Parts: sequence; structure tokens; C-alpha cells
Amino acid sequence: MRIVAKIGTASITDEHGVIDVRAIARLADEIAVLRARDHDVVVVSSGAVAAGVAAIGLDARPTDMQTLQAVSAVGQSRLVEAYNVEFARHGLVGAQLLVDPLDFVERRQYVHLRATVQRLLELGVVPVVNENDAIANDELRYGDNDRIAALIANSIGADVLVLLTDMDGVFTADPRRDSTATLIPFVRSGDPLLAVTADSTGSGRGSGGMASKLTAAKMASWSGIRSVIARAARPGVLAGSVSNELVGTTFEAHHRTLSSRKLWIAFAADVAGTVTVDAGARRALTERPNSLLPAGVVTVDGDFGAAQVVEVLGPDGELFARGIVAMSSSDARAGLGHRTVDLPEGRSHLIHRDDLVVLTGD
Repeated sequence: MRIVAKIGTASITDEHGVIDVRAIARLADEIAVLRARDHDVVVVSSGAVAAGVAAIGLDARPTDMQTLQAVSAVGQSRLVEAYNVEFARHGLVGAQLLVDPLDFVERRQYVHLRATVQRLLELGVVPVVNENDAIANDELRYGDNDRIAALIANSIGADVLVLLTDMDGVFTADPRRDSTATLIPFVRSGDPLLAVTADSTGSGRGSGGMASKLTAAKMASWSGIRSVIARAARPGVLAGSVSNELVGTTFEAHHRTLSSRKLWIAFAADVAGTVTVDAGARRALTERPNSLLPAGVVTVDGDFGAAQVVEVLGPDGELFARGIVAMSSSDARAGLGHRTVDLPEGRSHLIHRDDLVVLTGD
């Protein structure tokens, strides 16, 4: 089997952001067990920024991008060094792999990334992936590794995505605030995976939270991949996830599968605006593959250019799709309600069906 294991900052650093070598040692032990059973493992690891903050001696995680990039560069080398030391105890070799959104969006970059990971696995190496925080900018970054882990899992055809955190899984409410909260052990593919109320903030040392893990779980499900959210410190958590034991919250793989590019459109891309469509257009888009034509658009909100991602709302204001627009917001407003034959050449559709992802239904 092929497993992608993502571990969050709070699970591999202490309260001061210092790398917790014991936590990385536990993870390395778990990975060694899987490798001994001939399973491939890719690690997606957060923690570089927190490690850099601790190494430099800052009082708190910085908020400005320039300082964040600087401290991530300091912390990344320390993070990979810790992994290499612990892998070496088991005769394993690690490899650093830094990625950014373009690696999943641009076809050439996507193919190169997938080929590199594939070759590393063939060589018996354990790739350690992280977002390239040191050179990413506000417009070109995800900001959390949960979605990156889901995209990596999609790109390499993983069997299981394991999201390791400092919680036992997904609960009916926040167990830190509600004593009646209970663990949700299993989520079926037809259930609304993001309907569970979740905190969008993380531990304060990282950038994610349970909300981003739920998004990653849905991305994995729509890739045909089973996923698990579980506590990183739980003994045997990776082996248990592989054998489908109850080690946290398991998300069933969906029968519907999306390409990495469509996963990016649906869940990872920045949204530049919204368009609201009438009932007929919504029905046309949800019942069969269709492009969104200007004739069905009621309103256009936001200032966006061609090739940016927008959300598509129904007449009731409910989000039901996302897509890459083929024209700017000004051109879209000019074409509101117009039939295709009445539009200038090259403006036959607002969103082509190949660039549209319907988020509702089975």
C-alpha cells in the first residue's frame, strides 16, 4: 500500500516551538514498521516556522510574511535534520521535498513532482514534504499542509491519507469546551464531510486546524482515497490506519473522483469573486456536464480577471460550484443574460465545463 502521513506543528514541537525529537522518533518508528511490510510512505510535515522561531529566540510566531519566510528557512533545515537522524536509526533514508501550489496546477510541474516522488519511493526513500514557505508569497501559497497532503495523495495514487494531530479525531463538538462531545468514528462518503462544526484555528504554533483537516479529508475522499484523522501520539496509529482499525475518525473513499487540478479548483485555489445563476443554469450544471453560459448568470460580484477562480451560487445564495472563469468580471457583467449568439466572438462561456467543479450531490 501507499500511505501519505501528514503531521502538524503542534504534534512535533513543544509549547515553545522547539522540535520534539521524541515525537519525530515515534513517527519514524511507525514508518519503519510500515516500510518493513513493504508499504510506501510519504511524510508531509509542518513545523519549520515554529522551529525557526524557537531557534532564533523570538517571543512569538511572527505575523509579517517576510519574517515568516526567514524563520521558516531557519527551521526547515533543523526539521529535516531531526527526521534524518531518526530515520537513520532504522536504516531509512529521508529526502526533503519543498512544494508550492504551481506544482499541482501547472501540468509540467505536476508531472515532474509526481515523477520525483515516484522515483524516491522506488529507491526506498521516505520523502518529507513541506510547503516552500521560505519563497512563497501571499498570492502563491496554501498556508497549511493539510491540503498539500491531500493533493500529494491524489498525485501519487495513495491508498490512505493519515492526518496526524493533537486530537483523537473529529468530535461532535470541541471536547476542550464541551464535556458532552463524542468522537465521530466513521464518516461515509455520502455524508456532508464538512458539515461538522470545527475550529478554523490551530494550536497557535501552526497554521491549520480541524477545519483544514476536514477539507483535506473531503479532498482525499473525492480522490477515491480513504483518510484518517487521529492523534499523532497514539501507539500504532499508522499501522492501525493502514489495517482500517478504529484509531480516530475514518473517512470513506467516495465513488466520485477528481483530478488534482479539479481538486485545486474546488478546495485549494483562492477565490476572486462570485457569480449567481438562475435556477435553470443551476439545474443545467448539476444534472450533467455543462459549461456556464452568460445567459444563466444573474449577478457578478468582485473584481476578477480571466483564469481566476470564482464561486458559483444558486438563486438561493447557496454555494454549489467553483470554476475558472474565461473572462474578466467586467466582461461577465457586460454579458449578463445575453445569449451566446449575441456575444462577441470568444465570449461564448463564462466557465468551461472542464474548468468547473460541482460541489453538491453525489
